Amino acid sequence: MALGGAVSIGAMTAIQARVNGVLGVRIDDGIVAGLVSFAVGLVILIVVTLALPSARAGAVRLWRGIRSRTIPTWMLLGGTCGALTVSTQGVTAGVLGVSLFTVGVVAGQTVHGLVLDRIGFGPAGVVAVTPGRVLGGTFALAAVAISLSGDVLQTTPLWLLLLPFAAGVGIAWQSATNGRLAQRVQSPMTATLMSFIAGTTVLLVAASISVGLRGMPEALPAEPWLYLGGLLGFVYILLGAAIVAQTGVLLLGLGSVLGQLTTSVVIDLFWPAASGPALWQLLAMIVVAVASVVVALPWRRRR
Repeated sequence: MALGGAVSIGAMTAIQARVNGVLGVRIDDGIVAGLVSFAVGLVILIVVTLALPSARAGAVRLWRGIRSRTIPTWMLLGGTCGALTVSTQGVTAGVLGVSLFTVGVVAGQTVHGLVLDRIGFGPAGVVAVTPGRVLGGTFALAAVAISLSGDVLQTTPLWLLLLPFAAGVGIAWQSATNGRLAQRVQSPMTATLMSFIAGTTVLLVAASISVGLRGMPEALPAEPWLYLGGLLGFVYILLGAAIVAQTGVLLLGLGSVLGQLTTSVVIDLFWPAASGPALWQLLAMIVVAVASVVVALPWRRRR
């Protein structure tokens, strides 16, 4: 069930990437698009928190922990990496396509997830680096290599490809941090709320700088579906904070990889972007990503 939740997180991440990517292209400012996405999610979270007694109790525990300094500052900063993710979606996904954006995220999640599990940073504690987990990470990186074959590097600036990698590193750290905070305040909902507060704050600063340098963006579009990114972010961050203690950071990331790549290929086939990998690359990435999840699963021998 936890792995199924991880796959669902990946699917929602891929859909969010295209929604925020289109919004960023439409208003010609990916950072402002990320701010809009986070602001929508924050409003939803505030309403849900006020409506649920358990969420209100978690918010009280969070506030008491901050005042008494029993909750360290780094536990409150998971949303800063979420801000990086949605900004990167707005800047790159509308141009590269969701699948090429996703494989960059895969590389960052895989490498950093393996490291975080080994040092015990996540709520699951130290997770052994088994041969299967290493092989799974290798397969995931192979999917990235496939995506960069052909003429992708000749037609796409390198910095545009590095941004998704940085977002993947941030996603792994955010999953671990939110999971630790959820344990501390006994509420994944409260951890998600804190994540959105931190992310919205960072994006407000970044968007102010962007507007100061580039001027006001285009008028916000009227289509309601372009604002679903915040709702999707609310759901998958909450789900990730709830299940990361059962999966570990790497397995959560690999399950997410499967959902991301499968969904992103479907999106790019029916709704192609301005740039991106060929069909054979898309299919190869799915096969390799499935293999990465299968070999990393904690198979147990039956007696």
